[in-house]
Amino acid sequence: MSDQTPCHLRDRDDIVLRVLQLSVNFAVGKQTVQAVTDVSFDVARGETLGLVGESGCGKSTVGRAIMQLPPPTAGRVLFNSQDMTALSGEALRQTRTGLQMIFQDPISSLNPRRRVRDIIAEGLTIWGRDNASVRVDEVMAAVGLDAASAGDRRPHQFSGGQCQRICIARSLALDPDVLICDEPVSALDVSVQAQILNLLEDMKARYHLTMVFIAHNLAVVKNISDRVAVMYLGKLCEIGNTDAIYARPAHPYTRALLASIPDADPLAREQASIDNEPILQGELPSPADPPSGCRFRTRCPYAQARCADEVPQMQAVADDHHVACHFPVLTP
Repeated sequence: MSDQTPCHLRDRDDIVLRVLQLSVNFAVGKQTVQAVTDVSFDVARGETLGLVGESGCGKSTVGRAIMQLPPPTAGRVLFNSQDMTALSGEALRQTRTGLQMIFQDPISSLNPRRRVRDIIAEGLTIWGRDNASVRVDEVMAAVGLDAASAGDRRPHQFSGGQCQRICIARSLALDPDVLICDEPVSALDVSVQAQILNLLEDMKARYHLTMVFIAHNLAVVKNISDRVAVMYLGKLCEIGNTDAIYARPAHPYTRALLASIPDADPLAREQASIDNEPILQGELPSPADPPSGCRFRTRCPYAQARCADEVPQMQAVADDHHVACHFPVLTP
C-alpha cells in the first residue's frame, strides 16, 4: 500500500469516515478473488455518499469492510479519526456502535422467532442502556410503526417495506453517527421504494446522520446523495459532487451507466440517439483474473495501448470531481 494520500481525498475538519486504500481479497479454491482493490474516499459529517456500480463490482464488500465484517485485507478505515482496522475485541465492539448497517433483504436480516420490540432493543440490551423501552418506542414512532400494535408481532407478519422500517429502527436505536445502507430499497416494490427513501432522508435530518448509500440504481442515488463514487470491478473510477457527475460524467463507464437509465420522455430518447453515446459491450471480467492496466479497458470504446500497460490514477477534472482514466471524456 502506498503512503501517498490520494488526491481526491479532502482536507477538511468535519470528515467523519475516511477509507484509505482499502483492499479485500477472498480465497476461492486455489484462486484469490480481488473483490476490492485500493479504494479510497471520505464522507463529511451530515453528507450522503452514493456508492454505485453494477452487480459484482464490490460495493457491498466495501460497506461490510468498513464495518469490519470481515476486516479488509489491506488499507485503513478511519472513523472519527480512529483507525478501526487497528482495533480488536472490546475496543472494536464499542467503536462499531457508532456505525450501523441496513441490509438489502429486510426480511432475512430479521430474526423470525423474535418479537419486533426485542429485535430493535437487542443492541440497547447488550450494552445495558437505560430506558431501553422508551428508546424503542421513540424509534418505532420515528419510522412510522405503532409500538403498541406492532411491538409484540413477529417479522413474518409484516410486508417487505414494513420490515425495512423495522431494520431502520433497529439501526437507529444506538444513536449512530454513520449509517451504511446496502441497497436498502432494491428488494422492494417501486411505490414502497420512494417511501423508504423519504424516510431515510427524514431520519438523516432528525438524527443528524452521515450516510453511505450503496445502490446500482443511479436514478435512486441521484435523489439521495450529495456526492457519488462509481466503482467498476473492485476499483473506484470516478468520484465527485452529484450534480457534476450526472451533468458531466468523465469516465466512459459512468457515461455508459447514465446512458442506460430508462427515460420515459420521447424527446430525451431522441436526443440520446443523436448524441450517439457508445453502448457498453461485453461481460464483466472475472475478479479472480482482472485485466491489466485499466480494468474497464476490455469494454471501453476509447481504450488505447496505454490502458493495458498503466493503471490509471485519480486526477481532477473540476472542483470536487476526480476520475481514474487515461483519456477522460471532458464535455462542456
